[in-house]
Amino acid sequence: MHQLLSGEYDCKLDPKGRLVLPAKVKAALPETYANQLILMRGFEPCLVLYPRSAWELIHAKVMALDEFNEEYRQFQRHFFRGIAEVELDSIGRFGLPGSMRRHAGLDKDAVIVGLGNRCEVWDPTRYDEYLIKDQPTFSKLAQQFLATTPETPALPGLAA
Repeated sequence: MHQLLSGEYDCKLDPKGRLVLPAKVKAALPETYANQLILMRGFEPCLVLYPRSAWELIHAKVMALDEFNEEYRQFQRHFFRGIAEVELDSIGRFGLPGSMRRHAGLDKDAVIVGLGNRCEVWDPTRYDEYLIKDQPTFSKLAQQFLATTPETPALPGLAA
């Protein structure tokens, strides 16, 4: 079954910096490696949480880059430095390393946002600010990627 991680979920970090994965998100994880997740620093000030199966596809792409190319090495170095393997405990909780909490500005509250094959973990204030700032861009991207005209046919699977 193909997972689809979607929605927004308000969460709280416990005093030890652990977060409980919402039940709907946990239920959408593939059964294989369901409790093993990969957490990484996002390009924006957030964290990205991948199910192991989705992560393995990305990992293979990055590892396929030529290590003798300086630009590729630099990318691999930055990409892999901010990664932690996390495991869900019996109640679906996982720890957020301190350096990652600082990167995302996470203290007590968090928003988990499902993005298909992954989730982002945001500080609620930063997330709201990002959405407000990003709204005009999102509208243009939606038009670019989803609008249909005689020159641009519908995306596969979408009705025209």
